[in-house]
Amino acid sequence: MAADTPTAQTQLLPPQLSTHAGFSRMFKPGGLTIGFILPLEGYPNSPAPTMHDHAAVARYADEAGFAGVWARDVPMYDPMFGDTGQLYEPFTYLGFMAAITQRLALATGSAVVTLRHPLLLAKQAASVDQLSGGRMVLGISSGDRPSEYPAFGIESDFESRGERFREALGMFKASLEETFAVHRSKRFGSLDGSLDLLPKPAHSKIPTIVTGRSRQDLEWIARNADGWLYYFVNPEHLAPLVSTWRDVVKRETQSDVFKPFAQGMFFDLSENPDHPVQRIHSGLRVGRNSLIEYLYWLQALGVNHVALNLKVSRRPAREVLQELSEYVLPEFPSN
Repeated sequence: MAADTPTAQTQLLPPQLSTHAGFSRMFKPGGLTIGFILPLEGYPNSPAPTMHDHAAVARYADEAGFAGVWARDVPMYDPMFGDTGQLYEPFTYLGFMAAITQRLALATGSAVVTLRHPLLLAKQAASVDQLSGGRMVLGISSGDRPSEYPAFGIESDFESRGERFREALGMFKASLEETFAVHRSKRFGSLDGSLDLLPKPAHSKIPTIVTGRSRQDLEWIARNADGWLYYFVNPEHLAPLVSTWRDVVKRETQSDVFKPFAQGMFFDLSENPDHPVQRIHSGLRVGRNSLIEYLYWLQALGVNHVALNLKVSRRPAREVLQELSEYVLPEFPSN
């Protein structure tokens, strides 16, 4: 198993994250955990979920022992992109999740930092982090929907959103990881040391997980983020992707620090437990027995977390979670 490989034995959690309630639940060297992209609902034929019974299903996910939930950031509905996300503003929704769950890591998947002022983003993320007992994990992206930029009055920054992304993350980190920070940004203003942003994170920092490339090179992501979340790719492309990530992290950090690789995918659990792995758009249709084999294969490659999106599920979410918790989750525990 992956946990017995030399790489898994030598990788170390950064001190700030070794006791982080959210990060350590979701990610561990050599291991793989299972989480979900919110909402916990199948709605294959509709752009918007009903959100019916979403709180009860989230409580079930928490009590069953899944690793975490990811809230997408879709501020405006664009029919060209097909869906609305989970409808609710992600930090408001994760604040609600903080109140109704005890153990789940609470992640954004992903916050479009280019459309948010970094100081407000920091205030939102730290508030959820404190309210949840330090379970906040910040997935971040540069946004890929051109129609949103004019709506926010920053259409001129769409092509330069990579630079905007770097600026936003720099101010975000400075405001949370420093006291009375001094920081200057071309786009977002300046901190001159006379103001402080409160609350600070429960564990001194909020881990950041970059989604996709976010208009950055892999070397920058390895230096500046705490992990990498990538979309579903063909199996033959996944192994070199994960291997490259591990190599780049080691080279850029000059250490064996653990920076996890996570994967998000659409997921449809077949009622036939032996249904083979079947590729669907950006994900899989599979039976539980084949899923277990597939997840062990991912773990051996070095994938540390899978975030399953139930939008395409033809079965009720609670039914899917119950089957996964009984047969699959014991093979990939979060603790």
